[in-house]
Amino acid sequence: MDEDGNLQIGNSNYNGEEEADPENNILNQPLLKRHRTLSSTPLALVGTKVSHIESLDYEINENDLFKHDWRSRSKAQVFQYIFAKWTLACLVGLFTGLIATLINLAVENIAGYKLLAVGYYIGQDRFLTGLAIFTGANLGLTLVATVLVVVFAPTAAGPGIPEIKAYLNGVDTPNMFGATTMLVKIVGSIGAVAAGLDLGKEGPLVHIGSCIASLLGQGGPDNHRIKWRWLRYFNNDRDRRDLITCGSASGVCAAFRSPVGGVLFALEEVATWWRSALLWRTFFSTAVVVVVLRAFIEICNSGKCGLFGKGGLIMFDVSHVEVRYHAVDIIPVTLIGVFGGILGSLYNHLLHKVLRLYNLINQKGKIHKVLLSLSVSLFTSVCLYGLPFLAECKPCNPSIDEACPTNGRSGNFKQFNCPNGYYNDLATLFLTTNDDAVRNVFSSNTPNEFSMVSLWIFFGLYCILGLFTFGIATPSGLFLPIILMGSAYGRMLGTVMGPYTKIDQGLYAVLGAASLMAG
Repeated sequence: MDEDGNLQIGNSNYNGEEEADPENNILNQPLLKRHRTLSSTPLALVGTKVSHIESLDYEINENDLFKHDWRSRSKAQVFQYIFAKWTLACLVGLFTGLIATLINLAVENIAGYKLLAVGYYIGQDRFLTGLAIFTGANLGLTLVATVLVVVFAPTAAGPGIPEIKAYLNGVDTPNMFGATTMLVKIVGSIGAVAAGLDLGKEGPLVHIGSCIASLLGQGGPDNHRIKWRWLRYFNNDRDRRDLITCGSASGVCAAFRSPVGGVLFALEEVATWWRSALLWRTFFSTAVVVVVLRAFIEICNSGKCGLFGKGGLIMFDVSHVEVRYHAVDIIPVTLIGVFGGILGSLYNHLLHKVLRLYNLINQKGKIHKVLLSLSVSLFTSVCLYGLPFLAECKPCNPSIDEACPTNGRSGNFKQFNCPNGYYNDLATLFLTTNDDAVRNVFSSNTPNEFSMVSLWIFFGLYCILGLFTFGIATPSGLFLPIILMGSAYGRMLGTVMGPYTKIDQGLYAVLGAASLMAG
């Protein structure tokens, strides 16, 4: 009796708790709450109001109704469906290549005119005026990028790759692939990269390619959607997922001009559902991107793209590189891999701490997001302009064919504060675009171009900038900052091993970048 009485009392208390607060009862809660949010994504870390979780259905129910529907379709309808899939794959590659070229042209020309103006005042020994122009231009570009993200499209912040991974693995995040998000991503990427921030446009290009694919699959934005009959074939999660997979691969290809790399990125990193037919369509999209980029490179090489020249598209000339090595060279190459793993793990750990701090700052409101971005831009500008004064002037090598010294947008031998016939190697790395900085560090047959002190300063600064720049409310990518850091310590090891190895220092820089990317 006592046990029964206790049981009844316990049950009555439990039922009383349920009636008092039925939401706390686990049995009354759905398995998937619509009010649960993705609070751990990079968008949440920059203070974005993230979307509700919604599951996608990528599996096809091959029941009798589905089979009957396919058997009832005529050959013309089946051909129309197949033709539409390949046509959209082609259009995804075409538009991704065009927009990537537009971003590259804008970045190179905006940064080019900025650096030309700074170089003019430096040539007249008006260093404070040059600093004011350099800092003011960078602050203005950063302000434009940040305000667009904060006011119009918070989902455009960050690289967008984690959200694409979530979508391609079955988690729907509304407004991630809208027209407004894509436009803000384009303009914001131009402003952030041209401002000299330690950010890349590779991650944003992946997001932009995915947005293009999503918009093409649904016939355009919601307010101006095309009502073509053949688009009804893509009114399902499975075909939309395939198109976005093609878009993400096209974005990587547009950033690195590597069609195989784009396909492998989509296969290994972002997609879980995969089929052999999707492999060929993805490769077709990336091939179209390469054709578009190659065509514009030929046009720009003829001088029809302003200050674009050969810059903007990451392209490393390996046509004249001779790789010679011995068995003893395995030791320094192994050390590069070990350093890459250690530094990569340490970088991820510290970046997580910084992002948690930024999350607290960004939660205070839009003004704090803008002020944080401007503070990072100001610190970056002062360091990029001031640190070259610590470097020593090095004499130009008369045997080289390249102009030395230079004060323009590009060139491996920036004069900066040096007399005629000398160049500042640290200014060569800092007062240029990030793409040109990578090319300078990767340059072959230049064993004495950069001093060890300058490489240490370059490596240390970009480690700091890489930690404190990623996480601000601008479109940003991590590929290029990691490449810059890795190439720096790779070239430093190559400088140390110079008398003992036949491997070029530029190749050591490439190996360093690859090792840190892997770490």
